[in-house]
Amino acid sequence: MSEFPAVLVIIVTWNKKSYVVDLLHSLHKLSYPAQQLDVLVVDNASNDGTVAVLKKDFPHVRLIENSENLGGTGGFNTGLQYAFGQPDGKYDYLWLLDNDVQVNHNALAELIAILESEPDVAIAGSTMMQLTTPWRINEMGAFVELGRGTLLLNRYQEDVSGLQGRTLYELQANDIDLSEHLKDCRPRMDVDYVAAASLVIRSRVAKQAGLWDDYFIHYDDVEWCLRIARMGHRIVVSARSLIWHLPAEYKVPTWVLYYDNRNVLSMLAKHAGPGVIEGAQRWIQKKSLYYALLGKKDLARLHLEALDDYGQGKTGKHAIALDDCYFPLSRVEEFLQKEENRRILIPWTVNLQSTDLQRTLVRAMKTRSDLHVDYLVPPPLIEKDEDVLCCQLPGAGSVRLPSGRIRRLYTYLKILNQYDLVFQSDYRPLLPLSWVARKILFVNYEGISLRQRPTISSIFPFIKRLLWKSERS
Repeated sequence: MSEFPAVLVIIVTWNKKSYVVDLLHSLHKLSYPAQQLDVLVVDNASNDGTVAVLKKDFPHVRLIENSENLGGTGGFNTGLQYAFGQPDGKYDYLWLLDNDVQVNHNALAELIAILESEPDVAIAGSTMMQLTTPWRINEMGAFVELGRGTLLLNRYQEDVSGLQGRTLYELQANDIDLSEHLKDCRPRMDVDYVAAASLVIRSRVAKQAGLWDDYFIHYDDVEWCLRIARMGHRIVVSARSLIWHLPAEYKVPTWVLYYDNRNVLSMLAKHAGPGVIEGAQRWIQKKSLYYALLGKKDLARLHLEALDDYGQGKTGKHAIALDDCYFPLSRVEEFLQKEENRRILIPWTVNLQSTDLQRTLVRAMKTRSDLHVDYLVPPPLIEKDEDVLCCQLPGAGSVRLPSGRIRRLYTYLKILNQYDLVFQSDYRPLLPLSWVARKILFVNYEGISLRQRPTISSIFPFIKRLLWKSERS
């Protein structure tokens, strides 16, 4: 590039002070000339001191304070409106960034290089790596399966062997081209969609495409990419532009399920062929029943609310009510000390070593002579999987699941009502396990939720809704 185009960086944040501060510090290390960058942070009414820190420590950053949390959609639309209001030609490109990413020092320069060399490309996005495992790809762009509205993440969770053993800080500072480390990988690739976690777009194309649809959160950037592609532009992802983001499994979906399901229907209505919406609606009804069978009635209800609100044309922010069953991980010890919980079953899918759960359980087993804990051992075929962690709890009994579905189901029936509490992994739940004991404790890296065992009467409304819709169709 003979000269460096002017870029407006747009960051949206809400109650992630430390993350956005880390991001702003990493922007100072970019290889792109600082005098060609303006940074705009849109704060969605944070109450964690974000605004005060930004004003004190980053006076060069332009700050827009929204009076309420407008979600990712409203936040980025605030930034886009600011950009659209600037004189023509002030900014050649807009760089949309998530507030909780870390960027490689060449992340922006590589995206601008693509856009400067290929005029038919309107959007260039970074490869998203995992913050917790910095040599693992989270996604290298994505494709949209319009038959159901699912995102097919390119190279999802693929390890880059040449980067293993190197720290995040090393990787941020080095020149990296993933096409040199991965088989059948080009330096850039056409895709349907790149996440606004790191997305550079031509300013004039952004203005022509207009603001994001009012989704509040999720699928807004997907719809925008599809809209821009329909205008005749290409969308590419770069193997030389890297960012790091928390992997999806660290964010167990709860309230966001409403937006995922409502917004995907809205997106499909605009971009998919006839008949697709009905199939997607039926799929959402099935997912609703699945959550009810797990014992998560509140999340099952959110799916149906999403269907109803889509049918009524509702968009934007929605008042979401969840059951009063979510607690921090520290509350596990309290539940283990309750006299009513005397027999506990823990499956291999719960990774006790990734949190402090193992020590908490051992302590409870030492202090309560009446506490009996069994460990559910996986079937032989699964047991050989390298991701399976066995024998995580000293002093525990064992219940082994056999091979074969019928035999496994019989084992679940044999242990029915033998336990007061079962643990379940929020990441890998076992559906029959939710029916074994009176209560289920779902565990993830962020917290826990204590649920009642589902009953026929609790799941009947979701079965009825599914059958009723089938009869109507």
